[in-house]
Amino acid sequence: MSTIIIVVVVIVLAFIYAGLYNNLVRYRNRAREFSSQIGVQLKRRTDLIPNLVETVKGYASHEKETLSKVVELRNNVTNAGSLQEKVDADNQLTGVLRQVFALSESYPDLKANQEFGRLMEELSNTENKVSYARQAYNSQVQLYDTAIETFPRNIIAKIHGFKRMDFLQIPEAETEVPKVKF
Repeated sequence: MSTIIIVVVVIVLAFIYAGLYNNLVRYRNRAREFSSQIGVQLKRRTDLIPNLVETVKGYASHEKETLSKVVELRNNVTNAGSLQEKVDADNQLTGVLRQVFALSESYPDLKANQEFGRLMEELSNTENKVSYARQAYNSQVQLYDTAIETFPRNIIAKIHGFKRMDFLQIPEAETEVPKVKF
């Protein structure tokens, strides 16, 4: 009788262990999925940029320095290694793209161009998707990191080598409060 109780207890503990382990795997894989989604949206964005540059070139040929910088920063995003490097490069690209968008105010014909308008709308939609993917990634990383640090999962995490994941950082320049003057 005591052998049966011991076997049942061992089986129950094995199921609990497996469940806790599987939850850790699920959290980690979801964080990886969100990381991948950020990459997908950044790729989508970098694919739109050559079309934007070509459209602007026709109207603002003397803005070659700005357009060259856009192409250079786009290549930095494409060639970046880690997710944080891609995000950092993309943040630099965002700053230069704002200059390109500002060009449309100086060139009414460019602003009226349907292709330019469509590209700006696509880039804006992609920006929103990138922001959402970053938020979702950081939320999932928080869940994962909490799971590997709380008892009893922390024991299982240590045994199986689960490591903390890093949050995506916002550049210091973007955390400053904008100055509004009237």
